Amino acid sequence: MTTPKKLFIKTYGCQMNVYDSERMAEAMGGEGYVTTDRPDDADMILLNTCHIREKAAEKVYSELGRYKGLKADKPDLKIGVAGCVAQAEGEEIMRRQPMVDLVVGPQSYHRLPELTARTHNGGKALDTDFPEEDKFEHLKARPKAKRGPTAFLTVQEGCDKFCAFCVVPYTRGAEVSRRAQRVMSEARDLVERGVREITLLGQNVNAYHGHDGGLAGLIRELATIDGLERIRFTTSHPNDMDDALIAAHGECEKLMPYLHLPVQAGSDKILKRMNRSHTAEQYLRLIERLRAARPDLHLSGDFIVGFPEETEADFQDTMALIEAVKYGSAFSFKYSERPGTPAAERPQVPEAEKDDRLQRLQALLTRQQRELQDAMVGRDVTVLFEKPGRLPGQMVGKSEYLHAVHVEAEGLAPGDLAPVRIVSSGPNSLKGERLA
Repeated sequence: MTTPKKLFIKTYGCQMNVYDSERMAEAMGGEGYVTTDRPDDADMILLNTCHIREKAAEKVYSELGRYKGLKADKPDLKIGVAGCVAQAEGEEIMRRQPMVDLVVGPQSYHRLPELTARTHNGGKALDTDFPEEDKFEHLKARPKAKRGPTAFLTVQEGCDKFCAFCVVPYTRGAEVSRRAQRVMSEARDLVERGVREITLLGQNVNAYHGHDGGLAGLIRELATIDGLERIRFTTSHPNDMDDALIAAHGECEKLMPYLHLPVQAGSDKILKRMNRSHTAEQYLRLIERLRAARPDLHLSGDFIVGFPEETEADFQDTMALIEAVKYGSAFSFKYSERPGTPAAERPQVPEAEKDDRLQRLQALLTRQQRELQDAMVGRDVTVLFEKPGRLPGQMVGKSEYLHAVHVEAEGLAPGDLAPVRIVSSGPNSLKGERLA
């Protein structure tokens, strides 16, 4: 028998990159590759990169430098860079790191087998196009291997919003939506393989238009799949949260009461400078409508502090918005320049002020998160168990509200849904007791 080639993928960034890495592994699986978790054991190394975080490109170059010795010891080792840094840097990656064999953008990874073939005999391959064909239409069907109880499913990519701080429109391209028929087929396949919860992914997922009823219509159709018990979606833009999607939160039992809805700032001046196209008041009224539809909805958000020209008064507007909304969780960052974006050319806030504001904002968010977690004590929830815990007989899973819950009970297995009463709250998780 021929020994299979081994593929190591390192994934940076968001859930969509996790999904993309899975599909890259499947694409290369058709070429005889199996995955490994050790780069020194691999015949091919792929870095699936993200351009959102600060100094993202430099971190990729640093990681590539760690593989120079592996390439020297194994000249036939193929090294590739995929994802958003690949899209942004292109040929520059090969110029700075000549050992890289291929560079492929996030819209072209369905061409990985073809690109890899070009690298034989010392060749190089570069593809950072935005092809007209749908990459999902060209990917091979997933193998029927058993899956864990949760899975991501990309339904939308790209963004047309052009927020002043963001590189997504330049690295992922314009908004495109997958046809509902293909999404439904992939969802059914996942459920057949053991998945009970699906999170729909998109850079701007609620702009999805591949179904006549938009994202709400897709969610309602997905809810008809037997065996699919939970549906989530991320990430959304406030401007695309339409009436149908708001109603779905109150009417669709399988749509979980958790929503990630970034606002970024609470100052109208800063929101305008960010090109967010909504005001703080409009965001707050939207939250009111969502909570009217689903009163127990837990909210998550994104915040940027120290955006160019932000004053202390602007920052206090953000703190006031957070106090008004009361978030169950959030992601918060200091603003950092992204070359090529409008905000990078504006006067910058001093780093010391950014640090101070971030600490104050995170303290408020942490307090809110802990208060909402503590309020869960005594409540009954349904937990989808995902894996064994650290203690014998312990299982860990997620509640409807995406809280991590650990339970000590016999007879539970990954994929089980069980009623649980919350008995205590820790810093990052809840403890529960299984109900009979």
